[in-house]
Amino acid sequence: MKFISILLVLVSFSSYSIESICYGTTSNGSLKNGVQLPTKGKNFEGYSSIARLAGRNYVHTSVKEIIIGSYKQLETLEPNKIYKYAETGFEEGGQFKPHKTHRNGLSVDFMTPVVNKDNESVHLPTHPLNKFGYNIEFDQNDKYDEYSIDYVALAAHIVTLHKESKKLGFELWRVIFDPKLQPKLLKTKYGSYLKSNIQFSKKSSWVRHDEHYHVDFLVPCK
Repeated sequence: MKFISILLVLVSFSSYSIESICYGTTSNGSLKNGVQLPTKGKNFEGYSSIARLAGRNYVHTSVKEIIIGSYKQLETLEPNKIYKYAETGFEEGGQFKPHKTHRNGLSVDFMTPVVNKDNESVHLPTHPLNKFGYNIEFDQNDKYDEYSIDYVALAAHIVTLHKESKKLGFELWRVIFDPKLQPKLLKTKYGSYLKSNIQFSKKSSWVRHDEHYHVDFLVPCK
């Protein structure tokens, strides 16, 4: 009986230790052995249980490790901030409507961190009525209802994603965030690091990318 228990543990461990394989590019690729991001952690949560059940939160194993490591760093770096990840991709990658990318496990959307009227870190609301947050638009004062963009929290997250990527021997390919808002990121205490290490997309995308920021990870693919 003891032997069987040990064997089951080993089999279980083996199944979770299989590395993902990505193919092609973020806009024309696929994924093998994709893994789901956790529903929530100490300082983060996913954007939708419905989307999770629909299989829309799969990533490459290395990307999962980077993301979890980043959130762990943030527990110390910005202990009063909370975060929410959004769309990632399917278990086997491929076309991921309505996105043009997210096809090989290396693209992840994160909801923009915000504070409320009391300057407390809170989550943007994400539900079917606002297309799980993607219909949110911030005004010229960086506000949406009672929420304001938390540039410090956002900048810290990008920094830790980059550091975790480097730790594993990878890189961030690019970060897509509204070009008109990027200068405010560079004015935070993390600005010099971002300016020296992060490739921000300077072109306006087909969607604004103010309520979320898109990160492409640079992991070798076949």
